Amino acid sequence: MLDELRPHIAELRSRLIKIVVIFFILFIIAFLFWKQIFAFLAKPATDVLHTSQNSEMIFTNLVEPFMTAVKVSLYTALFASLPVILYQLWKFIAPGLYENEKKLVLPFVVFGTLMFYIGAAFAYFVVFPIGFKVLINFGGQNFVAMLKISEYVSVSLKIMIGFGIAFELPVLSYFLAKLGLITDKTLKDFFRYAVVIIFIVAAVLTPPDLFSQLAMATPLLVLYGLSIWIAKVINPYKEEN
Repeated sequence: MLDELRPHIAELRSRLIKIVVIFFILFIIAFLFWKQIFAFLAKPATDVLHTSQNSEMIFTNLVEPFMTAVKVSLYTALFASLPVILYQLWKFIAPGLYENEKKLVLPFVVFGTLMFYIGAAFAYFVVFPIGFKVLINFGGQNFVAMLKISEYVSVSLKIMIGFGIAFELPVLSYFLAKLGLITDKTLKDFFRYAVVIIFIVAAVLTPPDLFSQLAMATPLLVLYGLSIWIAKVINPYKEEN
């Protein structure tokens, strides 16, 4: 048993080393430009803060700016290395696939990366401007908004990653249907459970406010519907005679 697992463990180790090397290189590059990256990340919030008197971003710990720089660089490296991660993941599972299935590596990497970036962009360009405006201005008449940079980075990046992962649903459905593992009926039958799971995921991956949770749950429900259509096109359910 152990002898059979050794080649797989060695293969996994090789793939992980390649990912770590690329990730480390991208982290160093991102760290050199962390200020510009942070400015871009913070723009949806700073645009709202500038409209509110005395509101600004602050830090309350001496090491907070440095740790923020590290966190921004780590997440940037993660975003940038996603194509490599997906490629190495596919190459790891490829030996267990048929020859025609192995050829799907390029669509898997391209569309997997693209949908993740689209999800993150949806959070940044759609959810953030509306959400931050509502949340910051909600108490603007009575309080002064002072956002800690570390907390802002954690929350915003968590939301972007959450939306990125959520937008992978159609891609996942396509490949599972292509491999014959699911049909449109599979997804339809699971829909009621999917709704519950979607709202739980939205509650976990977003701040504890109704707007953010609905902002994630709504596109997820739409994406689930799209996934059903994709499965129907790729691997429709056939009734047994």
